[in-house]
Amino acid sequence: MNKEARARKARKTVVPSRKDEFYVLRLYVAGLTPRSRSAISNITSICEEHLQGRYDLEVIDVFQRPILAREEQIIATPTLVKRLPAPLRRLIGDLSEKEKVLIGLDLRRLG
Repeated sequence: MNKEARARKARKTVVPSRKDEFYVLRLYVAGLTPRSRSAISNITSICEEHLQGRYDLEVIDVFQRPILAREEQIIATPTLVKRLPAPLRRLIGDLSEKEKVLIGLDLRRLG
């Protein structure tokens, strides 16, 4: 694939960003384990790079707020919940696979 074809493909896979779209995210963790810290670091980095000032990220420790975790039906940690913009999405794991996270947040399309 030549350089021009790769550029066309890259333009197709990026979702057009609307500047008024605000993201409300909740990251559920179980204490400050290495996996929890990794998830916090990974999602913060992704948000700063791709959402710059258009997001609210709340980190919730399920040990400190078990009722909230139960209401949200969190069964594994870390779990990222994208509440806004619709549709609601859940991503489980340390969020280290950046491309999968971007797709899950609707910041990139498959293909």
